Amino acid sequence: MSSNFPIDPNKKEKNPQVLNGFMRSMNQFFQEKPVKNFLQQMDEFFSNPFPNMAFPVSVNETESATIIKAELPGINKEQIQLDIFDHHLTISVNHQDIITEENTKTKTFHTSQTFKKSSRTIAFPHPIDEKKVKASYQNGLLIIKVPKQKGKKIMIEDQSS
Repeated sequence: MSSNFPIDPNKKEKNPQVLNGFMRSMNQFFQEKPVKNFLQQMDEFFSNPFPNMAFPVSVNETESATIIKAELPGINKEQIQLDIFDHHLTISVNHQDIITEENTKTKTFHTSQTFKKSSRTIAFPHPIDEKKVKASYQNGLLIIKVPKQKGKKIMIEDQSS
């Protein structure tokens, strides 16, 4: 019984050119389209596996207001929308990318467009007066100040029998 496989597993390959040729073929395979585009998309997915995941928000209270901070690096002020409805404040971010590639050899154009929307809603124990809410945005940090409403104190009477 003859075989092309070595019987001794510790025996080293005598022809490294075969392995080098195979590795070159594999590298070339992964550098060509459509495999290259697929691998780039996989890299993008694993670098940001949850693109629609909400952005980080912190909520802190002072005596007079609730301070909300949202980290939005790389976002323009025009992409941010604040909505107030009754007891809720919603921060929405709309992000749109348009990528155009031109291949002069094949005289083709490829355009891709992505649209992402993320939002966070913060609930309050009282209705929000939108006229008193202040918001500022600088260097990727959105700060919203929602003044606390003053409640009315009710005096408790002593009951005399």
